[in-house]
Amino acid sequence: MGKVTGFMEYRRLQEAAEAPEQRKRHYREFVAHLSDAEAKVQGARCMDCGTPFCMPGCPVNNIIPDWNDLVYREDWERAIEVLHSTNNFPEFTGRVCPAPCEEACTLRINNDPVGIKSIEHAIIDKAWEAGWVLPLAPAEKSGRRIAIVGSGPAGLASAQQLARAGHDVVVFEKNDRIGGLLRYGIPDFKLEKWLIDRRMEQMRAEGVEFRVNHVVGAAPVGAGNAQAQTVDPRQLVDEFDAVVLAGGAEQPRDLPVPGRELDGVHFAMDFLPLQNRRVAGDDRVKELWASGKHVVVIGGGDTGSDCVGTSNRHGASSVTQFELLPMPPELERNPVWPYWPSRLRTSSSHEEGCSRDWAIATKAFIGGVGEQSGRVVALKAVRLDWKNGRMVELPGSEFTLPADFVLLAMGFVSPWQSFLDAFGVEKDERGNARATSDGAGCYATSVPKVFAAGDLRRGQSLVVWAIREGRQCARAVDEFLTGSSVLPR
Repeated sequence: MGKVTGFMEYRRLQEAAEAPEQRKRHYREFVAHLSDAEAKVQGARCMDCGTPFCMPGCPVNNIIPDWNDLVYREDWERAIEVLHSTNNFPEFTGRVCPAPCEEACTLRINNDPVGIKSIEHAIIDKAWEAGWVLPLAPAEKSGRRIAIVGSGPAGLASAQQLARAGHDVVVFEKNDRIGGLLRYGIPDFKLEKWLIDRRMEQMRAEGVEFRVNHVVGAAPVGAGNAQAQTVDPRQLVDEFDAVVLAGGAEQPRDLPVPGRELDGVHFAMDFLPLQNRRVAGDDRVKELWASGKHVVVIGGGDTGSDCVGTSNRHGASSVTQFELLPMPPELERNPVWPYWPSRLRTSSSHEEGCSRDWAIATKAFIGGVGEQSGRVVALKAVRLDWKNGRMVELPGSEFTLPADFVLLAMGFVSPWQSFLDAFGVEKDERGNARATSDGAGCYATSVPKVFAAGDLRRGQSLVVWAIREGRQCARAVDEFLTGSSVLPR
């Protein structure tokens, strides 16, 4: 490494962020990437550790020590080449990834890890600013056509790789814009959508065709798009040489307790995309606001955190977040290094204002009377005691909390089953498309020519895992079509 003793000389530096009270007034990103000098110092902290555990800790196996060293040496153009060799969209992961690579950093054993995510963020932003991110069109075309259903990170990664291999790629998206949950799910204050548009222009120049407002199969109940046209799955299988299913795991986990039918109880994904549309300038967006409400978010993951941040920007009277599991410890180090530890994590949205409570089970939603009849006004909950992995309600711990706006953010159980049924693919015990991720025939479903990748195959996961799956699936499709592939796995 360029600075062998850097990890002993320099401390970890966090990216600068706008103060909570200021950033709650808008929906723009509020985290600034490191300056060149700051990134150089962070790159100097990367150890010559022999076995870089950060690399297997990263789902896309980013070659982290190499681009850390290149940033230290101020060779930014080579740094983006190394970064792009494993990750199609570092501007996405550099903003929204929880950075499992940092928990696997050797420094994490007894010190603060290298700021890997912040260096990645700095590299890709500088690369775009310098004009180093250019279309990579294939030298020749294969004459094969591939349909990709779903334009989230798995679908986009697969599309870009296959287009670069010389295939004609068409991406089908049921919504009116490309991006999946990157577009309609992740708030703009975490990921501004022009970043997606910029990548789309690169991919168009590489030969990818995007078709929005195309619903493949029947749309789920309540998920209709008035502008969309329906595409018969059999038509795709007949007309294309291969089909990649990358529609994500969109079926939310419900909470079937008394009062669930009351007005004011909503799934998180009935709420978050509406704000994305408002920020995009859409007219006639459904009026679903947290303004002036006592908001309760049920679910402690990233989606719940996004609900907290959006509710605060709406001007909620109060925001409370419940988690079923017990409160994790506030660990200074990683006790299970290099694996992902259970630790208390406080997001930027929590910093903006939120009352958090753990080991809570919601028992019922309470409706109002008179003018509030049919609307939720409170909820009943009980505290839990977790023993040997099993939850037991604590006697006498029941309580009632005012709640006139409840958001269910408890994760996603599977892809929409009607979508998989329309293609006739075999499903695993969790309702995902059954396909292996390694060995012969990887990513291939039980239906000839049909492949599956991302959350639709592996279940709810991270953006970085979706990118990995999309890339690996692209190689599998390329091998299926041509007998071999030069695409990286």
